[in-house]
Amino acid sequence: MLDKLEAIEQKYEDLSKQASDPAVIANQSVWQKVVKEMGEMEPVITAYRAYKSTAVSFNETKEMIESGELDAEEKELFKAELDDLERKSAGLSEDLKTLLLPKDPNDSKNVILEIRAGTGGEEAGLFASDLLRMYMRYAERRGWKTELLELNENGIGAIKEAVILLRGRGAYSRLKFESGVHRVQRVPETEASGRIHTSAATVAVLPEIDEVEIAIDPNDVRVDVFRSSGNGGQSVNTTDSAVRLTHEPTGIVVSCQDEKSQIKNKDKAFKVLRARLFDMKMREQNKEVSETRKSMVGTGDRSERIRTYNFPQGRVSDHRVGLTLYKLASFMDGDIDEIVDALITSDQAERLGSDDN
Repeated sequence: MLDKLEAIEQKYEDLSKQASDPAVIANQSVWQKVVKEMGEMEPVITAYRAYKSTAVSFNETKEMIESGELDAEEKELFKAELDDLERKSAGLSEDLKTLLLPKDPNDSKNVILEIRAGTGGEEAGLFASDLLRMYMRYAERRGWKTELLELNENGIGAIKEAVILLRGRGAYSRLKFESGVHRVQRVPETEASGRIHTSAATVAVLPEIDEVEIAIDPNDVRVDVFRSSGNGGQSVNTTDSAVRLTHEPTGIVVSCQDEKSQIKNKDKAFKVLRARLFDMKMREQNKEVSETRKSMVGTGDRSERIRTYNFPQGRVSDHRVGLTLYKLASFMDGDIDEIVDALITSDQAERLGSDDN
């Protein structure tokens, strides 16, 4: 690990020299690329330099203890300092191991998030709507921008399907573990006897992919236009503005009818299609580590769940990390970072364990 860190520090110093070179500064595109690369390396460099500084202090303190120049009281003080330095060094070493883990190339991307009602009928649709609001509120808390790509409503505030684009720093890195079946346990408003019902909704999180990463042959896509069936005003419902794309080689179908403009709906639909094709491509390339789309979101059955939202008890439980929080109201209002952080930490620990093996 230390050899690798030395190489990284040397590269960082080389980049630093380039960043202050007048010839590089004159070429803004090159200069910005250098500065961006330095910024990405900064956390590793900061931790490594702190680690080296701690190692120097540790050795100096150890030499003082072994020198025989200290009285008993001074020796105890230096031993306590040595213990503190040893703990600090161990902590920095663990931090460096985590920082050196291979980065997911999609972590910095925006997110296309799909929510669908699963089993549970009308209550599942209402829960899907609650999840949509939860993620929109989370995006708002983090200062991300949101764009509705598709909304298929089922009346009374329930939704069959919603697709949203979340734009913001680290969006995919924060939300990629939200994919799966989310289960809810609560008493529906229409339940006169007060009996608790269990319903489910599925969530799929995909990175937004640009045209360069996934090139789509127009000849492979059938484009159908039709009249919107949802809300949106007279101009939406009386013109053929809705768009349905069928990617014939894969059978993937994407529809969008949220906008009044057929062109805008088509553009949004292609965003979703690119994301789904990219997801399919990645799964094919990494079959040993990636789930199929069906496995990722499951069938929507109540038994396939990654998380349970229990309203009578006011708790939310994530079954992958064994974490239960008794703050369901704030969680549903977008305060989900505690579980998101636990999932990220668990993933890092698992990958560190794999590296050790």
